[in-house]
Amino acid sequence: MSTIAIVGAGPQLGLAIGRRFAAEGFNVAFIARREAALRELVDALSTAGGNAAAFPADVTDRPALRAALKDAERHFGTIDVLEYSPAPSRADMASRPIVEASQITVESVIPELEVYVHGGITAVQQVLPGMLERGSGTIIATTGGGSGPMIIPQVANAQIATAGLRNWLLNLNSSVAQHGVYVAHVALAAAIGQGRPNSEPDVIADAYWRLHQQRTEPELFYHDLPEDWEFQLADKFLIDAE
Repeated sequence: MSTIAIVGAGPQLGLAIGRRFAAEGFNVAFIARREAALRELVDALSTAGGNAAAFPADVTDRPALRAALKDAERHFGTIDVLEYSPAPSRADMASRPIVEASQITVESVIPELEVYVHGGITAVQQVLPGMLERGSGTIIATTGGGSGPMIIPQVANAQIATAGLRNWLLNLNSSVAQHGVYVAHVALAAAIGQGRPNSEPDVIADAYWRLHQQRTEPELFYHDLPEDWEFQLADKFLIDAE
């Protein structure tokens, strides 16, 4: 049985991706900071008939993240799909405030690099050698639309980091595709779970399954924001807050 590891799993998109892949027979490894929240995800998926387990780790703690992924591999056998999508909670946004482009400082960017670039590299490089050895595997990482397709100067410190992760993933796909490993970046611009039909978690999760199945496009720009989205950044422009 194949396994998907969802790093940064939350109660909206992370759970929905887990449900979608579990419906296709996948085991699901949920990885995020809070063990109690992870247990709720496991219980929700198990109640629906899926096979899931929790592996707590903070993506900014690189040894802990590597250990969680190793534990998931020991528990399930191999990790065949990695989905990396850490997202800020409201507490994070209070301690790591968003910074407008003209106000950027080195100090405002460093925490974002830890989450997106350093954490992303750590997670990918933990599973990539095994995928290359087996000649198969899928890696999908999710950031906001401002990582490249959209211009969002209001959150420039985060977008510097997500753009770096996006750039590496696109290059990585080109590097490993010939070895049977598919890498994709999802630039997600959606007010998840806020009432727009195409922004419902289960609808978005279908797009992740299609990426894994089709294995053709290195990037998906998923755009479904209301016209006044710029005024909703503080409340709704989150990928999947824990």
